[in-house]
Amino acid sequence: MRPILAVWEITLACDLACGHCGSRAGKARPDELTTAECLEIVDQLAELGVIEVVLIGGEAYLREDWCEIIAKIAARGMQPLITTGGRGMTAERARAAKAAGLESASVSIDGLEATHDLQRAVKGSFAAALEAMRHLQEAGVPVSANTQINRLSQHELPAILETIIAHGAHSWQIQITVPMGRAADRPEWILQPYDLLGLFPMLEQLAARCREADVLLWPGNNVGYFGPYETTLRGTLPRGHHVGCGAGMSGIGIEADGTIKGCPSMATKTWGSGNVRDARLVEIWERSLPMRWNRERGTAELWGFCSTCYYAEVCKGGCTWTAEALLGKPGNNPWCHHRALELERDGKRERLVQVETAPGEPFDQGRFELIVEPIVEPIVEPIGR
Repeated sequence: MRPILAVWEITLACDLACGHCGSRAGKARPDELTTAECLEIVDQLAELGVIEVVLIGGEAYLREDWCEIIAKIAARGMQPLITTGGRGMTAERARAAKAAGLESASVSIDGLEATHDLQRAVKGSFAAALEAMRHLQEAGVPVSANTQINRLSQHELPAILETIIAHGAHSWQIQITVPMGRAADRPEWILQPYDLLGLFPMLEQLAARCREADVLLWPGNNVGYFGPYETTLRGTLPRGHHVGCGAGMSGIGIEADGTIKGCPSMATKTWGSGNVRDARLVEIWERSLPMRWNRERGTAELWGFCSTCYYAEVCKGGCTWTAEALLGKPGNNPWCHHRALELERDGKRERLVQVETAPGEPFDQGRFELIVEPIVEPIVEPIGR
């Protein structure tokens, strides 16, 4: 087994201070990889069989050698991509990235203007993101968009889609905001499990609009699972449905100091699998226990509702990162449409309550308690009373 996708944080430096940032990006890590070390990693990724390399941050373009890294990725026959907040994606940077071989750029759009700017903590960041899409397209770089789904953005999703269609996006990745890093400091932003009951019918309608506009809808690994819209949302996957967490299976994550994880979003303390300064990438991929965890697990690690679920053998509790960030360990994931529907049928719902705050470090977590409670229908007063 080899990864096909690498997501690489080439710097933690950032020109935004997003309220949902799991890595609490802003300042560069104290010991980030040198240019020579980065170019060597590119060679090792190619040897490992990776097909796509997505450069992230922080903000990737804040490294002076970012285009040199892009060019090396392209020269080794892999597809260089980038995910950006877009605040400083000038026309000059876009042209330089295109010349280096950048194949596509995903720009983060997390709401309409007020909502986006609130989450990104910089006034004008929404306008800058749309300008970045324009600069990239004018340079000949195809653009896509990615959106965080939370209690601020969920009602604006139809308008977000129309915005990115109007700005020429070829695809749209959606991901539920996970309470890690700065997002753990804002539990009021986080979706409740029962919010999925309204979210997923909306996603079905948005999927239809995407097909109409020829935009590929790409649900992130924590948009789940196995409800009535599974084929609608994941029908383009090889098996047509969710197949469990991809960390250390089809994907690999790299931090700017050379730390390797199965997924870039996972907590470094728990899932750091080694460092390329100490071992070759293929050795970390093949030998590290945290890296191999998803490959070797069955259903024994499942607990709570997930341990009893009909889809347990295939799903295995869904996104490892999400479950751990919410409840302290993987194997029980309340952000599941099938689960919410099953509980609703029994007149119940789940509610997350934060009981421990995060310490304030990159990729840190708080802790939530999961409360199962009866669904109480709201009392509607007669008109005129």
